Amino acid sequence: MSRVKFTTDSAADIPAPLREELSIQMLPFPIAMGDEEYADCVDFTPDQFYEMLLAAPRIPTHAQLNAFTFLELFTGAWEEGYTDLIHTSINSKGSATYQTALQARDMFYQDHPEARETFTIRIIDSKTYTMAYGWAVVQGARLAAGGASAQEAADLIQDWLDHARVIFAPLDLRFAKKSGRVSAAAAFMGEALGLKPVMTFEDGESKILSKVRGEKNVISALADLFQKERRPDTPWLLIRGNNPEQADRLREACTAAAGEGPTLEYSIGGVIAINAGPNLVGLVYRT
Repeated sequence: MSRVKFTTDSAADIPAPLREELSIQMLPFPIAMGDEEYADCVDFTPDQFYEMLLAAPRIPTHAQLNAFTFLELFTGAWEEGYTDLIHTSINSKGSATYQTALQARDMFYQDHPEARETFTIRIIDSKTYTMAYGWAVVQGARLAAGGASAQEAADLIQDWLDHARVIFAPLDLRFAKKSGRVSAAAAFMGEALGLKPVMTFEDGESKILSKVRGEKNVISALADLFQKERRPDTPWLLIRGNNPEQADRLREACTAAAGEGPTLEYSIGGVIAINAGPNLVGLVYRT
């Protein structure tokens, strides 16, 4: 009988209750803030981190997950009797973590050649961020819990990733410009004119979809894209940061457009907040 373990990293932003319900193991990225190091999504709640981030004299940094972390993960799952492990990784174009996971898999099988026939490790490059891939892991874990095979779960994850769309508006570009990891936002010009970018990721690369004047018009632009692009009767997720007023307005507009409320509302974690800023709103949906 197969036993499938689902894992991902903390930039997937899967809320803790969902992780616990579906036994999804989350690998936290280490975040350095001054002389202190924290585990993303473990040592603080999102709201606590937003306060820490805004009060920090210098922008915090986060490191990739190292090979030792993955070797521990793979070895532990194998020793616990799992037959399959499906790890869905942060975008390989923004982090070396995906490549590290591949290297660690090779190292694991070199150390444990007897595991090759009984323990299959699948590593999936999400090519995106936040719950645009976190939701894929949730769906895969639910499918497997209902009796589906590891391959069926992996196929479902990949299918979601192939059609998932994340759109968002960073309303304060200070963090994106300082971190430089969201390159399109870092290069954006127009704040002096009151312009805000509406953004997405396509094949792992950040892209500005439109430039909107004023925060009020950002909500309309996001809701219009949502209504035009979302496949009807499919899940949609509302992304929240530290701007509840704008998140509430976006929920209202998209609920009116879809005829139903979001499947899930969630707050971005530390890694996403560092790179895009805590003051953002956005959506995840299937096209």
